[in-house]
Amino acid sequence: MRKMTANTTSIKTENDNKQNGLVVVEMEHLKKSFGNILVLRDINLVINKGENLVILGKSGTGKSVLIKCIVGLVEVDEGKLVILGQNISELKNKELIEIRKKIGFLFQGGALYDSMTVRENLEFPLKRQLLSVPKDTMNSLVKEALQNVGLAKAIDLWPSELSGGMRKRLGLARTLILKPDIMLYDEPTTGLDPITSKEISHLILEVQKKYNTTSIIITHDIACAKLIANRIIVLKDGICAAEGSYTDLKNSADAWIQSFFE
Repeated sequence: MRKMTANTTSIKTENDNKQNGLVVVEMEHLKKSFGNILVLRDINLVINKGENLVILGKSGTGKSVLIKCIVGLVEVDEGKLVILGQNISELKNKELIEIRKKIGFLFQGGALYDSMTVRENLEFPLKRQLLSVPKDTMNSLVKEALQNVGLAKAIDLWPSELSGGMRKRLGLARTLILKPDIMLYDEPTTGLDPITSKEISHLILEVQKKYNTTSIIITHDIACAKLIANRIIVLKDGICAAEGSYTDLKNSADAWIQSFFE
């Protein structure tokens, strides 16, 4: 991985964070293939608590595969994947399910249930994950989640009555209602106008600030990346080819890296 700071400083920081329990996700020599196609060749990455990590890369470089490995939708072939202190390959199915409950995934399309109202969409994960929730508690959690994304007045609307930006907000509210430790965003601003994209970006920052959530964001939206990223990695040929802040990478002498910021 191309470091933008001295290797010794970076390694010391990573070791300190591990010792202090601040490392949320750790990957070592992660590999994933589909048939003869090697997608992730050698991923080495540490993600810290409360960090917004943006992943850049051209289409087909494995960005979505990487976050699907984290949430357990895709099983890695080789390497170590440690999430919230637990080695995923060593977990039994019941233990893996418990880890997944601590991870929120905002899909590109929001993955809303069109046959359910806004209220019912938010109640669904509560009923499924918490099994038994008092009605008053459920109402309170639903209202809080909607207030957090600015949709309090939309509680009894149908998803079809919402704009694209509102649907994104609802998808985020439904994910956040279980207060996950890790948030995975797959192209959160895709298909949105510039103003709404900026609103969603600010919402991601508000989530980070309010809940100290660790977020991993896949995006092609450089304006979004500039606003929200504490750190950016760039995937190429199945590895983390570059890493640094927005300014570090934008000012890189590497023409290929600079091409993302033009």
